[in-house]
Amino acid sequence: MAERLSARQAIALVSDDFQELDRPARESQPDGPLGWEGYDASRARAAERTGEQESVVCGTAHIEGTRAVLIAFEFGFLGGSLGRRTGDGLEAAYAHAREHRLPVVPLVATGGSRMQEGMLALTQLQRLAQQCALTRAAGLPQIAVVRDPTTGGGWATLGAGADVILALPGAQVGFAGSRVRPTDADPAAYRAEAQLAAGSVDAVVRPEELRATLGQWLRLLSRPSTATVAPPKALPTAGPATGPPSDSSTASSTASSAESATGLPLTGPSATGLPATGWDAVRRARSPERPRAERYLDSCLTRRVALRGDRCGGTDDGMLCGFGEQGGRTVAYAAQTGTATRPAGYRTATRLIRLADRLGIPVLTLVDTPGAANDAEAERQGVGAAIAELFGVVAAARTPITTLVIGEGGSGGALALAAPGNTWATPDSYFSVIAPELAAAILKRPPDQAPTTAEQLRIRPQDLVELGVVRGVVPVAGDPDAT
Repeated sequence: MAERLSARQAIALVSDDFQELDRPARESQPDGPLGWEGYDASRARAAERTGEQESVVCGTAHIEGTRAVLIAFEFGFLGGSLGRRTGDGLEAAYAHAREHRLPVVPLVATGGSRMQEGMLALTQLQRLAQQCALTRAAGLPQIAVVRDPTTGGGWATLGAGADVILALPGAQVGFAGSRVRPTDADPAAYRAEAQLAAGSVDAVVRPEELRATLGQWLRLLSRPSTATVAPPKALPTAGPATGPPSDSSTASSTASSAESATGLPLTGPSATGLPATGWDAVRRARSPERPRAERYLDSCLTRRVALRGDRCGGTDDGMLCGFGEQGGRTVAYAAQTGTATRPAGYRTATRLIRLADRLGIPVLTLVDTPGAANDAEAERQGVGAAIAELFGVVAAARTPITTLVIGEGGSGGALALAAPGNTWATPDSYFSVIAPELAAAILKRPPDQAPTTAEQLRIRPQDLVELGVVRGVVPVAGDPDAT
């Protein structure tokens, strides 16, 4: 079992300048709204034991330089349970956050709703959900830290409902508390590490690293920008990736260089390096030596943090999502890694773009997949619905999205991640309505006709420019003759 920190100890992990907010007053009733015998005595003992007047402590603090509203649960006060006075304090804290445009950081440790207040306690979850929704609509990030234990309605609102969820190692995390689960339930399934594997939390963070990790997330998510991300330059197959841009002027020059590549014919070494045939484009895109998403992200973003999981029980290592820094601003990214993308990957990308759109953060997507996963399990997991949802969120996004095709662009499974009107390609890429081999099979051609079919499909980067599918072929990084 993880160490159970008090509310004040949890606050001290992340900040040194906590200032508590005033607690709203509420007229007291003997033994609460239900007249539950002994309730007042239980509260008095809890207050004496913990030094707190309620199960939450709310205030403001700077976390690695970013000011935020902190909500810390005191599990020693009636199991950190939610009652009406708890709801009063939480509502006031969220209102303060919206009034002062501050992110919200709940440090959650709760067993659920307070039985001594019956349904009036349970309805605090609706009250909480409303506050979270209002704060979300205001474009303010919510980053939860789930401690031991985080169960019941507290997990199902402040915890699981946050934009980003960090968990302490070994913490009990789940909707069902230890006393209400099936007797044969595996305890490990209710731990932070299991929730990470299931895509329900973004990271398990050791206590000594929590302040720095939380500070990095807050810094990245609290910097909106309206500027479009310039497409990265193409990386050479051999040699180290280029370093990140030092300032915003570098990003602008990259955009200008890429813009100059939209016309045909292209000139210089980057142009002569374009594939001669459609089948050459396929072979280059599938080459194991070709640079992949990790190298591209390393080349253009620093201080990256990762979003993990689709919040529906799934993860896909073939879709990298998160936020990073470029030239002093934040950029969100969703990048395919060259594998067939699974439903969880599409849902994670959808989650990423929705969050970036709400916070006003520009997005970079990297396309590289032979297509969507098409096995029976992918169908059971709703791959079609997951792709449809991603198409919709990309189409509706208000924040600017930039796409670079860095390898294979296989059918709708690739197109779902592509920004309409702002998609670029590298010389080592192709984009096709369907893989040439599959197209040949559908047309009842022998397998050796795949190269001919690839040529007919016009899938080379320069073909895509001419067809108006992509804006241009980006120059190769380090190419002295690229304009």
